Amino acid sequence: MLAHLSTSGTPFLMSIEQLIVLALVQGITEFLPVSSSGHLNLIGELTSWSDQGILIDIAVHMGTLIAVIAYFRREVWQMIVGFFLLLRGRVTPDGRLALFLIIATLPAVIAGFFVLRSGMVSALRGAEIVAWANLFFALVLYATDKIGMTVKRLEHMETGGALAIGIAQVFSLIPGASRAGVTMSMARFLGYERKDAARFSMLLSIPTIIGAAAASIYEVVQLGDVALGYDMALAAGLAAIAAFATIAAFMRLLEHMTLTPFVIYRLLLGAVLLGWIYY
Repeated sequence: MLAHLSTSGTPFLMSIEQLIVLALVQGITEFLPVSSSGHLNLIGELTSWSDQGILIDIAVHMGTLIAVIAYFRREVWQMIVGFFLLLRGRVTPDGRLALFLIIATLPAVIAGFFVLRSGMVSALRGAEIVAWANLFFALVLYATDKIGMTVKRLEHMETGGALAIGIAQVFSLIPGASRAGVTMSMARFLGYERKDAARFSMLLSIPTIIGAAAASIYEVVQLGDVALGYDMALAAGLAAIAAFATIAAFMRLLEHMTLTPFVIYRLLLGAVLLGWIYY
């Protein structure tokens, strides 16, 4: 059994089984259009396990961050170089992409700040919210994937498109909406190819996860416990491995299929949850 701080700051014990499940669920679902937060909330709703705590949240998110940076390592490095060149007045495609990721991150940062300050986070938790959000945003994903013209690549990205995707990302604050799902939906609606929509969504997760982890670390510092342990390292490692494998498989699958299988899964999940809740 592993000791942790809960989100309220009180200690509790976590089993190794819970740690492994949380890490694998986060790693597998973070970059798919199925909502990682929704699945993590459901684990708490459908089991007798205690809240995993802030430290484990940080660990699994850092694991997925390591995975996406590792997978897109060449693009990430090129964007860093391009961004610094942009600061010196030299515009490159990589620098523009880095700038667009920053623009797309801002709406969620602003909205997330107000949601946290207002205390709405606790109100948004629960299986019912996850169920209805899955159903609604699954239909949005299906419609935008069908409507999308599939004529644009990331090289065609403009400020307005980046901002639109960033505004769509705000809906990911609702558990069950799916950050990957809403950003890919907007990208597909704007006409970007599926792989490019997924690519931008995954790259956009880098500043988003860094911001979320920074906020969580600040909260831990406020609680006065910043200890790192074997359990955090294990959670981060498992999440990283699962996320890297998921990214590689997802990008390969998008060469040959639509997003409909994920839509079907989310509709079934939402229907099953509503049946469980109301009956």
